[in-house]
Amino acid sequence: MTTVAFIGLGNMGSGMADNLVKNNFNVVAFDLSDAALLKAKEAGCNIADTTEQAVSDADIVVTMLPAGKHVMDIYTSQILDNVRENTLLIDCSTIDVETANKVSELAASKGLKMLDAPVSGGIAAAAGGTLTFMVGGDAEAFDQAQGVLGAMGKKIVHAGGNGAGQAAKICNNMLLGATMIATCESLQLAQKLGLDPQVFFDIASNASGQTWSLTSYCPVKGVGPQSPADNDFAGGFASALMLKDLGLAMQGAKSVDAQVPMGELAAKWFDAHCEEGNAGIDFSSIINRLA
Repeated sequence: MTTVAFIGLGNMGSGMADNLVKNNFNVVAFDLSDAALLKAKEAGCNIADTTEQAVSDADIVVTMLPAGKHVMDIYTSQILDNVRENTLLIDCSTIDVETANKVSELAASKGLKMLDAPVSGGIAAAAGGTLTFMVGGDAEAFDQAQGVLGAMGKKIVHAGGNGAGQAAKICNNMLLGATMIATCESLQLAQKLGLDPQVFFDIASNASGQTWSLTSYCPVKGVGPQSPADNDFAGGFASALMLKDLGLAMQGAKSVDAQVPMGELAAKWFDAHCEEGNAGIDFSSIINRLA
């Protein structure tokens, strides 16, 4: 049985680790939260006392951490010097491309293969095992990771070399943040011009204005498939996380001198939205700024 060390059992990581157990992986888990560890134990994970202990006998290490600084710290101080030869390293955190590249270079210097494999799909997809993985790293490591990633997701895409997974994730989420604002604008304008939101939804979802933000995640209650808007924007993808990802996109754009005016505007809007007390609710709640 393949042993997977899973580090980081937050809202996303807990569901991912659960699905590894369901797919007959021996999961050795660690997190700083006692509550998260208890939940993981109840789901069938073996619990380690430290990160070092979790990774010491692992065939594969999976990390799901909040930010680049956490990834850099845990790999340099607790993982790289404590794993066995040929252990595959997979970081599923969403972080900046520069840090992803630096950590993979450090891993390579120790003869270890590493993938950056951020995810899309949110908490429900993590729990349901239907995540999309955007993977950066060499082809051999990507092939080696198919089994473990397939146990947690339904779509696994090799984006390119190290850092490419993170690049794909931040570009995707910049597009999502900007299109959500545009979707909210259109819905609000339609209503103020006298259109019923359901009628506008039926038209736009089958016309050239169709977007995922409209047809799969409509920000108006009672319109389209069920979404966080139907639950007062509870759950879903927090506005603070969208702001984080937009910040990573702005950082990436600056590093390569790319022009991203709509991305910049989206970042400003979500920054203000979070400052107004909405950081913890779903990002589609940005529609309330247009009321």
